[in-house]
Amino acid sequence: MTGYGHELVFGVVLTPDATDPGRTLDLAVHAEQAGLDVVSVSDHQYHPGFLDAWTLLAWIAARTQRITVMPNVANLPLRPPAGLARAAASLDALSGGRVELGLGAGGHGHAIHGEGGRDLPVSDRIGALAEAVQVIRALTVPGPPVTFDGRHYHLRDATPGPPHPHRIGMWIGAVGPRMLGLVGRLGDGWIPSATRIPPEVLGGANARIDAAARNAGRDPNTIRRLYNIPASPPGHDRAWADQLIRIAVQHGISGFLVFTDDRDTITRFATDIAPRVRGAIR
Repeated sequence: MTGYGHELVFGVVLTPDATDPGRTLDLAVHAEQAGLDVVSVSDHQYHPGFLDAWTLLAWIAARTQRITVMPNVANLPLRPPAGLARAAASLDALSGGRVELGLGAGGHGHAIHGEGGRDLPVSDRIGALAEAVQVIRALTVPGPPVTFDGRHYHLRDATPGPPHPHRIGMWIGAVGPRMLGLVGRLGDGWIPSATRIPPEVLGGANARIDAAARNAGRDPNTIRRLYNIPASPPGHDRAWADQLIRIAVQHGISGFLVFTDDRDTITRFATDIAPRVRGAIR
């Protein structure tokens, strides 16, 4: 258990490489076979060398039986939240409850605008993300028809659905203070990357999330923390595991997703690093 009371999970962040889609799919299948818990892919529709994230996740889900699939993170300016909610619920139903949602405000404004999305100021992107979380939650939880009047998104007597096996969590990719506050107020989890939030910054970021959660009447312990991390070179597995143990213990991180498209690194992470970290934290 980590400091926030959650079991550890381990996974991978794959590049949705369109030049060799079969290899990307094989890496996802190997991640499951090696024993990892999560396979995720980035979501950059405007990149011509990348596969569409949701199409790829559907293929991965169809080729696997156990592993959780998720975008890391979904680009909301190019994915209307009502449609994203229906897509996530549909894939959750088809996969037997194996879908989670990583959500982002959209960090490439020029590219987003080039694809027909709105190139909003940062403050408006955060507001739009907050509304999107509410829309997605409203449409993925059973209940009566929903009406929602926001500045950016609207629903009129929209019926939640389709039915799906489990409550889909929303993991927000947040870096700045306002986004961290949004995680605390509305998110099911936080999913930063070590390239943007290095380990020495995690403590302060967690404190912002926890304070925002308490101010919103939420228990900070209900908010899970995942961490996207780079791979360590071969031969440094003990040091890599020790680093992750420290991060989990000191900062309550309950999941580590490694950036890699290398089969051997996936094997090392699943069969050596993950067991070492789990064994130290039980």
